[in-house]
Amino acid sequence: MEYVKFGNTGMDVSRICLGAMGFGDTEKWIHKWVLNEEHSRPVIKKALDLGINFFDTANIYSMGESEKILGRALKDYADRDDIVLATKVHSTMRPGRPNGGGLSRKEIMSEINHSLERLGTDYVDLYIIHRWDYETSIEETMEALHDVVKSGKTRYIGASAMYAWQFQKAQRAAERNGWTKFVSMQNHYNLIYREEEREMIPFCHDEKIAITPYSPLASGRLTRDWSETTLRSETDMVQHSKYNAMMEADRTIVERLAEVANNYGVTRDKIALAWLLNKDQVVSPIIGAQKESHLESAATAIDIYLTPDEMHYLEELYIPHPVVGALANPEINK
Repeated sequence: MEYVKFGNTGMDVSRICLGAMGFGDTEKWIHKWVLNEEHSRPVIKKALDLGINFFDTANIYSMGESEKILGRALKDYADRDDIVLATKVHSTMRPGRPNGGGLSRKEIMSEINHSLERLGTDYVDLYIIHRWDYETSIEETMEALHDVVKSGKTRYIGASAMYAWQFQKAQRAAERNGWTKFVSMQNHYNLIYREEEREMIPFCHDEKIAITPYSPLASGRLTRDWSETTLRSETDMVQHSKYNAMMEADRTIVERLAEVANNYGVTRDKIALAWLLNKDQVVSPIIGAQKESHLESAATAIDIYLTPDEMHYLEELYIPHPVVGALANPEINK
């Protein structure tokens, strides 16, 4: 495993991050393909055995069950000081109740404590705002996050899934007031969704902010033939909303990906990850592995260095895509 500095910080992270959205309880989560604790633990153990030290979860994943599963496994299998642990805040954890979600000072101060309790630790290394809060001033949010850092409950703060102007606004608010700034951006970025290259990624590059892309394999669409399906691809409506509309345009990119993978004699996921890892500012893609073999395969992608011609070959058929996912409709953040 290789390790790199996390953006402009002094913290070392593995080039692969294990994402824990796929660990949890199908009774508590919209996704019916998540693994229960018994089946999650071997995957977490395999990550540690491979040298992965970076783990990402969120309070909303299976309504807290992901944090519990990950926290117990890491406590059993690893030394806490060796681990870089991230979790997130924003989503509604108490539906129908006042102050049940968002990024108010009240919510942040409550949810960091709930997350730490579920994770079984007294601090996280990275506390991420999961979405933008359209109903709370960014000054209130940034000051609260600064106080969480100063309290010792997190070492750094990061952001995820927002427009570049929003991210810039948050950074400038912190800068003006002497508060802690974000050190990372966890955004939607892969071979068939590259809209982040327009504004967000150039900004992060200029500011030396770490990029940790989620959906690096487009929910599995970059790993198999177009006609193949899985339980997740058949039941994951979020995946459908992100990728179905541009399937025909994306098909040719996936075909080229398969061609390059065949030339290297490797599986497609390795080339898709290698493409990301060859990008400046991409520090550690979030791999939502649900099998030990997924992690073993991802770890070998680190050693693949694509030539400029190969990078261009994979990229040149991309056409502009509609903005999808968390950014598609600001109303979903309310």
